[in-house]
Amino acid sequence: MDKARIHRLILDRLAADLELLQRAAQTAYEAATHEENVAENKYDTLGLEASYLATGQARRAAEIKHSIGLFQTLNLRPFDPQRGIQLSALVVLAAEDGSEQWLFLGPEAAGLKVQLEGEEITVITPRSPLGQALLGKAEGAEITLNIGKGHQHFEVLQVH
Repeated sequence: MDKARIHRLILDRLAADLELLQRAAQTAYEAATHEENVAENKYDTLGLEASYLATGQARRAAEIKHSIGLFQTLNLRPFDPQRGIQLSALVVLAAEDGSEQWLFLGPEAAGLKVQLEGEEITVITPRSPLGQALLGKAEGAEITLNIGKGHQHFEVLQVH
């Protein structure tokens, strides 16, 4: 699996998400400032609600811009068994039930998913419990996550 292609897919997805969000924020801003949405009484809150929406969308757009910057400067390193799993690693995990998942350890954008060669690859960060558990591990390592009162067990099948 080509990590450079995955990296490019992640950047493309973040750029598309940013563009969509910026258009939505502009629409919300226009609704908030439109003369027809000036409050006529204390119960008329359409303009205020649009303002809150525009502010939230602008904040999310700033987060995506930050993520794009971090991914643009991310150094894609080959897996080094001496160091174990580090940032930019592509990991295949197997769960107890036999299911497998592909994970890309990135600096931001946790939960973002991209498709490559029929596989869904999910971005996780070192700040997540799973990301923390993977750091420094190698192929064959077993990981246990304590989630609430339960436990989830995984095996590292592959690292790229």
